Amino acid sequence: MMQQHHVTLPLPVLKLAQWHQGGAARVQFVEELGRAAREYGFFYLTDHGIPAAQIEQVMTLSQQFFQLPAAQKQQVAMVNSPHFRGYSTIGSELTNGRSDQREQFDYMQEEKALDPAAMTTHWHHLIGPNQWPSALPSMRDTLLTWQQQLSSISMELLEAFALALEQAPTAFHRSIGEQPYTHTKLIRYPQRPSNNNQGVGAHKDPGYLTLVLQDEQSGLEVQHQGEWLSVVPLPGAFVVNIGELLELASDGYLQATYHRVVSPNNAQERYSIAFFMAAQLAAEVPYLALPAHLKRLAQGPSSDPNNPLFRQVGQNVFKGRLRSHPDVAQRFYSELLKNAG
Repeated sequence: MMQQHHVTLPLPVLKLAQWHQGGAARVQFVEELGRAAREYGFFYLTDHGIPAAQIEQVMTLSQQFFQLPAAQKQQVAMVNSPHFRGYSTIGSELTNGRSDQREQFDYMQEEKALDPAAMTTHWHHLIGPNQWPSALPSMRDTLLTWQQQLSSISMELLEAFALALEQAPTAFHRSIGEQPYTHTKLIRYPQRPSNNNQGVGAHKDPGYLTLVLQDEQSGLEVQHQGEWLSVVPLPGAFVVNIGELLELASDGYLQATYHRVVSPNNAQERYSIAFFMAAQLAAEVPYLALPAHLKRLAQGPSSDPNNPLFRQVGQNVFKGRLRSHPDVAQRFYSELLKNAG
């Protein structure tokens, strides 16, 4: 079992409104972002422009989905989607080879699957339609709107990250393009079982950035200087963390941070909504020419034989989906698993 830590991490709180103000306020935001990203790899984002009523609406919709009868949730089961979209039951996702005690619903941007004749690489299978439950007809439009709003916020953050790395604000635009791969996950963590408190095991995220909305239940923990520290919920704020693509682009000057969730130890459930911003699947992560004073601090991307990092975006995303969802991988990509073994 994972040991839960009650020491909280004093994450910086950044206000996106400062970025919008421009001038000296924008300069201050970039400076604070650079320090937060380098020291922690995580920060709170407030004053982001999404109304509290909309946040409540989306969180309520998530709860309504998980309260549906099991048979209705299974109608949109991820195991039926070669594109890794839909509902996953408790224990069906793996992190570090252990089952995660959470159920979830994954969706991406809405798109048609490629014609089989046009598929020249395995990650082309990531492109395809979402699955939506018929019992909640408003879910599709509400959640796609939410995803587009968070995509816009992420683009602003990536422009600020570029400035913090002393690059042109458009440094990431080419890799992101007109249709980046975006991914949202609705998550419910039940009360912890007696033998496993791994809500989700320690991991890094494969994209550029992740924005997480938490309810009032604690459980998110971040590894900082070798210790696991709790990230307490801040009402209305997103918790933002660096992903592997930003680590690659900065040659390790910025590090994707390991994080995990410990299951609730009381009678309460825990809900969260995670948004993952990657880039165009066909893109390569740019090599940023860091100035000398930053380059001296860049240690290169982390090297983990169990989690290789790929500059090709589709390849980096696909490896994570295969590893996390063995039921989908076995059903649709058994030959890949056989060759990898």
